Amino acid sequence: MAWSFHFVPLLLLLLLLSSTSAVATSGHSTGNATASLRPGREPLKHRRRVRALLGRLNKPPLKTIKSPDGDLIDCVPSHLQPAFDHPMLKGQKPLDPPERPKNYNSTIAGAAVVQAWHATGEACPEGTVALRRTTEKDLLRASSLRRYGRKPPRRTTRRDSTSSGHEHAVGYVNSEKYYGARASVNVWSPRIDDPSEFSLSQIWVISGSFGHDLNTIEAGWQVSPELYGDSNARFFTYWTTDAYQETGCYNHNCRGFVQTTNKIAVGAAITPQSVYNGRQFDINLMIWKDPKHGHWWLELGPGVVVGYWPSGLFTHLAHHARMVQFGGEVVNTRPPGSHTATQMGSGHFPGEGFDRAAYFRNLQVVDWDNSIIRASGLKLLADHPGCYDIQGGSNGRWGTYFYYGGPGRNVKCP
Repeated sequence: MAWSFHFVPLLLLLLLLSSTSAVATSGHSTGNATASLRPGREPLKHRRRVRALLGRLNKPPLKTIKSPDGDLIDCVPSHLQPAFDHPMLKGQKPLDPPERPKNYNSTIAGAAVVQAWHATGEACPEGTVALRRTTEKDLLRASSLRRYGRKPPRRTTRRDSTSSGHEHAVGYVNSEKYYGARASVNVWSPRIDDPSEFSLSQIWVISGSFGHDLNTIEAGWQVSPELYGDSNARFFTYWTTDAYQETGCYNHNCRGFVQTTNKIAVGAAITPQSVYNGRQFDINLMIWKDPKHGHWWLELGPGVVVGYWPSGLFTHLAHHARMVQFGGEVVNTRPPGSHTATQMGSGHFPGEGFDRAAYFRNLQVVDWDNSIIRASGLKLLADHPGCYDIQGGSNGRWGTYFYYGGPGRNVKCP
């Protein structure tokens, strides 16, 4: 498929779609919907559906760790995790990680990633994976039980930011075949203006067209009160093979992503976070395709391989990616009738620079030879620069980098 600069808007138009977040399409939570049900069997039926879904998402743990932030982290035998309910994976066991790509340099990675549950001093036993438990409250906040943990389906053929409510400030490359991506990003806790909105920073690995066959793999940090019930920055993953219609989900909310570590819980809060005019804390993310078996692997921080997306989940990404994208995204529901005040990144514009603005540094891609190389030819794009902007550069220490983000509603973004 030929990709060109003229196709770029469709990317972020994808990204419109690509919100990595379950945004309420009706503006009402399941709790409100439940309250409006007619008396009689419907509330009972709803409760049964909630219990059934909890049974599918939560597997019997060998041990449970209560995090200081209220999360429950279940230590589940690795072969019992939700991914292995998938027909393609039944009877299999998690794979051992492949070798990292050539030219892998551990010195550019950020600090070791700490999650809130690590403060207990407890750890999951060997042979298990650390899974954040889904609770009844999580399900009752969702706009739809059927689509819990997934993005809303596309309801329009328009692909512009105005129609979708998703806004981005991103850097991207789309001139080659790509087999992975890597970058460091600092972690913040941006303010969310409305519970149905979110703010995230992530890597997208993309292939297919921006129609019904779009394939994406996504990972990064996210603040989503609707999905998690708080304003903590959380490590997350996402995938889809049909432009967010029916396939894919966040984290372990459907069958697909196979976790292999007991040290990191996907969906759990990251700590510490960056401080304005103070200490900056960033995490290193790497996604790469195993040349031998074709699975897409995910690494977080220096050396922690989190797990993989099996190649068989995908159509276009079963072969390679045609685009890699780095940056921020928010959902703008315009709750008061004007632009949302939900922040992207630190909530400050990129011109404020280090210690104040959010950044991505050491942007790299994996090429056809399984080598990590600098992301050359990076293009920068902000949907609405008066709301959220992006500025890039390059130097010997940070390689290719950019600052991005903003406050949302302000005098330049009414």
